[in-house]
Amino acid sequence: MKAAAYLVIRQGGRWTDVIRLIQGRRITIGRASTCQIVIHSERCSRQHAEIFPVQNGDAFVVRDLNSRNGTLVDQRRIEEDHLLCEGETVEIAGCQMTFVRKIAQAFAGGSGPALEPGRSTGDQETDSGHEKPTITRRQQQSEILQSQKTSVLRGSLNDSTLGRELFRILFGLARCDSVESVAAASLQGIAEHLGQISGAVLLSRNHATEPIVDRQLEVIATHQQIDRSYHRVPEMLAETVLQSNEAVLARNIRDDAIFAAPDSRGQLSTTSTVCAPIRGSAGPVGLLHIYSSIGSGQRELAAEDLEFIVAVAESVSLALRTVQRQQILNDKLDETRRRVDQLRQQLHDQTKIVGNSAAIEGVKQSIQRVAPTQATVLVRGESGTGKELVAAAIHHLSERREAPFICLNCAALSPMLLESELFGHEKGAFTGATGRKIGKFEAADGGTLMLDEIGEMALEIQAKFLRVLEGHEFERVGGHQSLKTDVRVVAATNRDLQQAVRESRFRADLYFRLNVVEIYVPPLRQRDLDILHLAEFFLQRFSSRMARKISGFSATAKQRLLTYPWPGNVRELKNVIERAVVLSHAERIDAEDLVLSNIPVEQSQTESNARVLNESELISLERLEQRHIVNVLRATEGNKSRAANILGIERSTLDRKIKKYALSSKDWES
Repeated sequence: MKAAAYLVIRQGGRWTDVIRLIQGRRITIGRASTCQIVIHSERCSRQHAEIFPVQNGDAFVVRDLNSRNGTLVDQRRIEEDHLLCEGETVEIAGCQMTFVRKIAQAFAGGSGPALEPGRSTGDQETDSGHEKPTITRRQQQSEILQSQKTSVLRGSLNDSTLGRELFRILFGLARCDSVESVAAASLQGIAEHLGQISGAVLLSRNHATEPIVDRQLEVIATHQQIDRSYHRVPEMLAETVLQSNEAVLARNIRDDAIFAAPDSRGQLSTTSTVCAPIRGSAGPVGLLHIYSSIGSGQRELAAEDLEFIVAVAESVSLALRTVQRQQILNDKLDETRRRVDQLRQQLHDQTKIVGNSAAIEGVKQSIQRVAPTQATVLVRGESGTGKELVAAAIHHLSERREAPFICLNCAALSPMLLESELFGHEKGAFTGATGRKIGKFEAADGGTLMLDEIGEMALEIQAKFLRVLEGHEFERVGGHQSLKTDVRVVAATNRDLQQAVRESRFRADLYFRLNVVEIYVPPLRQRDLDILHLAEFFLQRFSSRMARKISGFSATAKQRLLTYPWPGNVRELKNVIERAVVLSHAERIDAEDLVLSNIPVEQSQTESNARVLNESELISLERLEQRHIVNVLRATEGNKSRAANILGIERSTLDRKIKKYALSSKDWES
């Protein structure tokens, strides 16, 4: 078997074309269009030289055809036929052609004279002053694409047919929103321009715009004639293009397995091929492979086709990076949306007002009515009843829900620090003020400011606070710049502010300004229907957080929860359930798991709360009896016989009362 031979044409220190040398076929070189290798230069004769095989052998000879400027082999002018040796370079009018047996050797660096950086052979001049020839084949970047970009920047458009075809493809790629659509659109555009061709877009397996590491390419899209199938790019050709990051045009490659892949019948029918790299930000990420075959009705690919395909490959590279950036943005947007939904759900869980008693339903109705308004709200109730949850619910149901919701406990700070927290301070305003501080009023601009324990605010701050509530401007501590903000204030207290006004511990004008709308949150002992409901809610929350499988409460645990007065209200219940989930070893919370305090409920506090009971808490005896029956049935887990014994009535009497009050198992199982 005779060894293969190739002529690698170089320009500017880089190879631009590959011609396979075939036994029995002569390759002519010259300026005439009939030559197999055309050199556009006045220094090149019309029929300048030829390369032909030696009969009965696999060697090739270069012959000068009496040219005017001669033919060089390794920079020495030949006067007679020269037998080419592997690695020798034939040079005609500045065009270099290297003779090789193994195609990979041609792309390792090559031979030929060194060129100045940034200049090709055709850009340099001879000693005689004549301009050296230029070769239209380009592989590093598209000359067409660069010229079109320049014309667009100048406000015009190159009116060439090739330029219009290229921009048509560019506009098509710009509308693509996926890797697959980019690949298909590029192949369709090439086919419409070149005619009956076959080809494919191959990319790294992850479709990323990062350099290929394992050289594993995935066929993303193909284009072929109806009666033909796509022949995958040969590994040798793909490896060469990926390593050099340059496109290649190979002609006369029929029966050459290096450049052509066999068809379904095992035959090599490809006559010419172009393989161009698709580049990412740091190297090639894939290939654009186009080829013509025997019997396809299409001419062999030429230098101008290489130029066009390289331009399309560069456009595909840009489109893929755009699609990937868009995909990354979409993924980040989806992740952000999921995170926002999670945070909203968590916020809803944290601010959810749990309960269905008449007292808490009255609170919910008050929130629904006051939230859409801009009225100042005073939330009253014992410590631990959930006043902050009420303020948060008002904010999230108002038009200010997208703005900040900020809480500040007035009892936790000294008068000076409280003033600084509310209004901010300037650098050097007092000892320790090392920089400017933005106050809560500024931070909550457009939103809601919740002031807890407003009854603990010092008198000297109340006057300035009242002015801000009235809409006046204020200054930071130690500052002179007037500031004005749009803030809705929700105040909360567990004290009797009317008594504080009578004792001159709270300004009457501030009280009347805060008490536009008052919402009273009843203590937990007055919401007996909500105790077990809240306990189940906290049990599910903490069991989920701690990955504990606890199904509920025992009957004795429920009874203990219902009979305990809860001086710490909902806050205490929450802590008790959390402690029980941590310490319990069983599947259900039992009475001994509930660690309760012995702190009594203060009589004065009870009497104070009694004076401010909501109208919904003044219930009838029938309503009181209904609640008691439900609580007993809950404690006995629906055992009516035990419940009747506890209530001191007959079982039939209990059934009549259940029917009378229209109760069902859902009422005591919830």
